[in-house]
Amino acid sequence: MIIKQREIQTNSPEETRTFGEKAGGILAPGTVIALTGDLGSGKTCFVQGLARGLGVSDEYYITSPSYTLINAYPARHPLYHADLYRLDGLADIEDIGLSDILHRDGIVAIEWADRVDPEVLADHIAMAFEILDDESRRIRISAYGDDAGDFVNTLFKR
Repeated sequence: MIIKQREIQTNSPEETRTFGEKAGGILAPGTVIALTGDLGSGKTCFVQGLARGLGVSDEYYITSPSYTLINAYPARHPLYHADLYRLDGLADIEDIGLSDILHRDGIVAIEWADRVDPEVLADHIAMAFEILDDESRRIRISAYGDDAGDFVNTLFKR
């Protein structure tokens, strides 16, 4: 059940990264972020900012792990970045190793999260990215669970 919903518009890739960085600065360990949206809608830009906010070293270049499916980055809270684009239908989270990292000590950001059964994600933050024009994006944030709702409240207070 959705606890809280908000929306934000960014007007450049850097604004999307800055929004991700702000989120990374306040996320608690065990948080799962389910990212959806068309190709080029800003999901990876958001994760790049998220990595910055979590303190991932600049020596790591954050890209979508389309072929490896999951990349891990050391940070204040480890960042696990999954990309399920290449998967057909609903992914078996056991087969791809996603179940091993969900709701543990790190932050899990899943691109193309609509390819995972939402019930498996339990409490999570859903972010739907929409292309408005060449630079602008609308991001709809939905919190599923009390902790996710607290995150959304904190994110929009700052």
